[in-house]
Amino acid sequence: MPHSGRDHILVTPARMAEIDRAAIAGGIDGSVLMENAGSAVWRAIVQRFDPTPALVLCGPGNNGGDGYVVARRLREAGWPVRVAALVPPQRLRGDAARAAARWDGPVAELEPALLAGTGLVVDALFGAGLSRDLEGRAREIVELLNAMPVPVVAVDIPSGVDGGTGAVRGAAPRARLTVTFVRAKPGHYLLPGRLHRGELVIADIGTTDATVQARDEGIRLNHPELWRARLPRRGPLDHKYRFGHAFVVGGPPATTGATRMAATAALRVGAGLVSVLTTPEALPVYAAHLTAVMTKVYRNPVEFRAWLEDRRTTAILHGPGAGVEDATRERALAVLTTGKPAVLDADALTVFAGCRERLFAALGPQVVLTPHDGEYARLFPTKGDRLARARAAAAESGAVVLLKGGDTVVAAPDGRAVIQGEAPASLATAGSGDVLAGILLGLLAQGVPSFEAAAAAVWLQAEAARLAGESIIAEDLLQSLAAALASVRQES
Repeated sequence: MPHSGRDHILVTPARMAEIDRAAIAGGIDGSVLMENAGSAVWRAIVQRFDPTPALVLCGPGNNGGDGYVVARRLREAGWPVRVAALVPPQRLRGDAARAAARWDGPVAELEPALLAGTGLVVDALFGAGLSRDLEGRAREIVELLNAMPVPVVAVDIPSGVDGGTGAVRGAAPRARLTVTFVRAKPGHYLLPGRLHRGELVIADIGTTDATVQARDEGIRLNHPELWRARLPRRGPLDHKYRFGHAFVVGGPPATTGATRMAATAALRVGAGLVSVLTTPEALPVYAAHLTAVMTKVYRNPVEFRAWLEDRRTTAILHGPGAGVEDATRERALAVLTTGKPAVLDADALTVFAGCRERLFAALGPQVVLTPHDGEYARLFPTKGDRLARARAAAAESGAVVLLKGGDTVVAAPDGRAVIQGEAPASLATAGSGDVLAGILLGLLAQGVPSFEAAAAAVWLQAEAARLAGESIIAEDLLQSLAAALASVRQES
């Protein structure tokens, strides 16, 4: 069965190599896969660009073989085409050598002078599996391309972008269009690689869905199809308690804004009731500003735990505006001992720097941690790309980890992960993390499982930001959140 385009699987370069080998072992000739790949790039080009002098840059491996197919197909379509190669065709092996043999035009040595007079460049130097920095003539050409206005079409991934991590290895062209095969790779969506990708086309080359799914690593591109069915819907016989009672642990009087935004977001996303759990000192501030969100007062740890353990309390958020102090840590541990779905954010994470074992011992898969990079570094030693760090943190802590950034990743302890493909840069504003935590809380309160709730919260926040426009503040997200949720339901 050809790729349906509906499973949102992302494939690392190592697994893609396994998929290719399995397809060949299953009876698809490698030369056919390469011909299909090059032809897919050719089709994408002629659909988007008018004929123009094209320069195809071919590397020393299968990516270069794809490039020779592209060159031949473009010339057959009447385009003026030149080929420049990092290595002579006679040094190629296997399918790449056979593809090069079918190109009967000249092959020039790769050099900067060839870029003159070129109207389009096809980058077929290196694919997603590149494991070293670009150097020498290849890097020189790529850096020149980035200084020119000529459009670049990348085969598989822009050369120099690591397909597994999104890292740029030395240099990478900024492509106008990238055509990849079978499934997208994490590096197409992780930063900074995403900034070099341009438009992304995922092309079928004859590999079956079954071949891909048998090698599924559990990595997905975030999309409503992954979690839409989990979102509750209200019916005529429903009442508010069916949609949960969410609690937000309130911060002190000077930092109530973060708590209030989170609580409002939880209500906006559908929680039946939302209460701020506050001390008597902060109550006047909350009572003066909140309307649909209720307030509950506690005077000591016993009263605090009693509210949390109430059978009607279905999910709890702690951290926004809480303050970095011992009391915050003790309240966080009290939240976790209830065993209820919970979100720990901001200060409720920072207070465990230096004693993370106490936190990890109390966590479970019903808990979501929502660190940004600084908070992550205080709790986890793992370095590297965001996907690797999120998955390592989830495995180590036993909780779902939502690692925030321009390429936010949600990871579960069982290895599942979703990458938020693109979110508006306008989310880089004070308070947006508090709104995200509140959206997540509201979904947990309604019974959405923790991993799906975290993925949905990230997507809904991004959609709310898109609907709100540019130059937004966090409060604008609250106003557009209902429309974002409606857009998800309308697509179903």
